[in-house]
Amino acid sequence: MDENTKQLQNAVNDIKMLFDSFGATLENIEKRLARLEKMDSIEHRVAVNQIDLSDIKESLLRIEERQTDEILKTVKEIKDTAAGASREEIRHINRRLDSHLVKLAKAEEDLIILKNTR
Repeated sequence: MDENTKQLQNAVNDIKMLFDSFGATLENIEKRLARLEKMDSIEHRVAVNQIDLSDIKESLLRIEERQTDEILKTVKEIKDTAAGASREEIRHINRRLDSHLVKLAKAEEDLIILKNTR
């Protein structure tokens, strides 16, 4: 049970790292696209080293779409993997934690009663 919890925690940490990486990549792509949009607003086409800027923009858009699809696919796989048995184990752990909290509350109440009777 502890190993499953560790696996879930590792999966959650991996997802967080993927989202952070995805966010950084998106920021870079957004900066590049913003610059390309400025270039597109110029009426004449500018070529740099014989490469048309619109081709670069299209390539960046394709890369962004591909990365988005891959990340969504990975997140779905992780979600599907963690959904089944893990969800029931988490519910069981939550029930056990709740029962321990009730026991702690009763013990605290008994201590308060004992202190007040002295």
